[in-house]
Amino acid sequence: QVQLVESGGGLVQTGGSLRLSCAASGRTFSDYRMGWFRQAPGQEREFVATISRSSGSTYYADSVKGRFTISRDNAKKTMYLQMNRLKPEDTAVYYCAATTTGWTIQITDYAYWGQGTQVTVSS
Repeated sequence: QVQLVESGGGLVQTGGSLRLSCAASGRTFSDYRMGWFRQAPGQEREFVATISRSSGSTYYADSVKGRFTISRDNAKKTMYLQMNRLKPEDTAVYYCAATTTGWTIQITDYAYWGQGTQVTVSS
């Protein structure tokens, strides 16, 4: 129904910034609540941020609150994650995901996933 492709990852210094993008195709993008998740080496995948279908509300993990901003452009079928003041602990593969549920940060509720983009923050 929807296909997701992440881009924008890379290598940055501590304190630097990156903007990730998630391009969607297929079913109408605005039908989905979207989320960002990340997975560090040897760690479980964890929630980062989510945004409502019409951009009316956002929610962030405590670890990124105040540093990351999630946004979406439904006309462009694209979601973004602006990451500022990056820390080494932010190093992970970042995944975008889509769900048709009303509100969730549960990984199992997200039915559609991208392949991930690597973010590496040097010490």
